[in-house]
Amino acid sequence: MHISEIDRNYVRSVEEHLRLGDKVQAKVVAIKEDGKIDLSIKALQDPAPRIDRRSGRDPEFEQKLKRFMRQSEERQVDFKRSVENKRK
Repeated sequence: MHISEIDRNYVRSVEEHLRLGDKVQAKVVAIKEDGKIDLSIKALQDPAPRIDRRSGRDPEFEQKLKRFMRQSEERQVDFKRSVENKRK
């Protein structure tokens, strides 16, 4: 099974998801002419949530963006304070 067929999310290391000897359910997605069988665990997972591309709104992305902006502002304030303290 190819690493990209293990999970819908990014898989950095196969060992984070599977161990030798694990029994898993997988879907046969192809049988090649040379007899190799392509399997996918990802194909059996719930489908990824649909995003309405017409409205351009992705609630999960918007939450991540708000969190990033808040953290960025906090870091900038901390940095400015540290720089001002060093000048004194």
